[in-house]
Amino acid sequence: MKTIFSGIQPSGTITIGNYIGALKQFVELQNDYNCYFCIVDEHAITVPQDPQTLRKNIRSLAALYLAVGIDPDKATLFIQSEVPAHAQAGWMLQCVSYIGELERMTQFKDKSAGREAVSAGLLTYPPLMAADILLYSAHLVPVGDDQKQHLELTRDIAERFNKKYNDIFTIPNIHLPKVGARVMSLQEPTKKMSKSDPNQRSFISLLDEPKQIEKKIKSAVTDSDGIVKYDYENKPGVSNLLSIYSIFSNLSIEEIETKYEGRGYGEFKTDLAEVIINALQPIQTRYKELIDSEELDEILDRGAEKANKVANKMLKKMENAMGLGRKR
Repeated sequence: MKTIFSGIQPSGTITIGNYIGALKQFVELQNDYNCYFCIVDEHAITVPQDPQTLRKNIRSLAALYLAVGIDPDKATLFIQSEVPAHAQAGWMLQCVSYIGELERMTQFKDKSAGREAVSAGLLTYPPLMAADILLYSAHLVPVGDDQKQHLELTRDIAERFNKKYNDIFTIPNIHLPKVGARVMSLQEPTKKMSKSDPNQRSFISLLDEPKQIEKKIKSAVTDSDGIVKYDYENKPGVSNLLSIYSIFSNLSIEEIETKYEGRGYGEFKTDLAEVIINALQPIQTRYKELIDSEELDEILDRGAEKANKVANKMLKKMENAMGLGRKR
């Protein structure tokens, strides 16, 4: 059975964009692959974080992983910082990475722009991400397309290590969803939906109340022609809403276009809000059961134990290949 690894930062409440681009895929893939799903809290601290908020977000994200349908008997769920091999392997892969290729990463450019001080961790984020993936010999990495550049660099680093030291790493492939790979902001539909956006109306959280969802959808940017039609170049706002509707309703975009022919945006938005609310209700119910439970801690303990065993075996191979420590 092939292996999948993927992770999400605990840097805020998960949006429907994160759900469509990642979590929904995880649930679908766990039946056919050996899955490792990680809460990447070490990645989160590449930018400033409030410690208490970070710890709360870590637990909340773990509960959401399970609430959306991740089965701990099928997949391994764990917290990155509870598996020390990630940081160790990340340092080793930094030493086979080049400053030039790290500086070319689009996310580094975006997140460092306008900052007086930029952490070294933000620059070396990609080698740590490579370590996350390579420690588990992942064949497939399901991510949103904003992470595609990092996955390509992971492949380059793995191939460079294999060639220079020893052929120990599996070269991972990228898996992108066919529809909704990049859910856009409700207020700026040419920009990715982000849980860190200061404009709360720009995203829908998996934990938003029904009234909040209704308000956010009704205020979503569209255009003035009133036609429900997918045309990303000329109608990015409507196209984004159509993608979201399609994912949550299991209807094709063509079916939705036909359904709302001649009906305008008001009815379309009202129905879309209802579709999202109904889809999120069971997730929110299960989340509330898990968030303060011993069950959640037990699942995370088991996940960390399993992940440590697997990661430490690969870490030892890396150390042997690079000549670190004593050979016994």
